[in-house]
Amino acid sequence: MPHLTMDYSSNLGTLDVPHILGALNSAIAASGQVADPLDLKGRANRHEVYQIGTPDVDQAAHGFVHVTLALLAGRAPDAKKAISARLMSVLQEQAYPAALRVQFSVEIRDMERETYSKAFRAAQD
Repeated sequence: MPHLTMDYSSNLGTLDVPHILGALNSAIAASGQVADPLDLKGRANRHEVYQIGTPDVDQAAHGFVHVTLALLAGRAPDAKKAISARLMSVLQEQAYPAALRVQFSVEIRDMERETYSKAFRAAQD
């Protein structure tokens, strides 16, 4: 915990996805809502097949980036709103193709503490 997933349309060109994931994780760590930055897990999914709007919309002119952050439940709504704003800021600071209208969205989800499990396996020498 936390788990961050970034979904994005394939027409966004050559996004520096590792850099963006690092910036997103850094923004979460800087929020003060995560005890150990090593608990942050980020991943990205590039979508080749997607639909923005209705079929008559020129798909080549539109793109999207959506971030979902799953956190253990218990944080105040204001804390989650502040994290969401930090993540949105990171997304909007990136370089995207100028010819595209890009939609950004961020979703914060609560994971139930009672049912979340986590374990470690020690490194092998």
